[in-house]
Amino acid sequence: MIEKVRHQLFLPRPVSDRLEAIAAKPGASKSAILADAVTAWLDRRGKSELDDRFGLRLDRLTASLGRTERHNHIVLETLALSIRYQLSIHAPLAENDVAGRAKARERFEAFVAQVGRQIAAGRHTFGDDESDR
Repeated sequence: MIEKVRHQLFLPRPVSDRLEAIAAKPGASKSAILADAVTAWLDRRGKSELDDRFGLRLDRLTASLGRTERHNHIVLETLALSIRYQLSIHAPLAENDVAGRAKARERFEAFVAQVGRQIAAGRHTFGDDESDR
């Protein structure tokens, strides 16, 4: 068992009131709450200066990357479903349909060029700004 040492301390009234409210819950005690709070504060003081300076920023970047990854999954799934749908509703071109294949190649090249122009200009098909559409 850990030896306990008695301390007398003074808290501002708002902090004391909050402590009283939390300690009023079943299974909570002021001593346990204060011990946990002091331990957490002391542990934080032991962290490196880099963690203090960049920890929050790294957490934000990690969250941002997580959202970006989720958005990419949504885009890829949307694209896959769209391709599957297009392939299921259109009959394949016959091997000897030279004109049809030439038209398909022309449309594909126009599509790739349009994507390139959109990316180069920094425009998005879907976005918050109506002028981007």
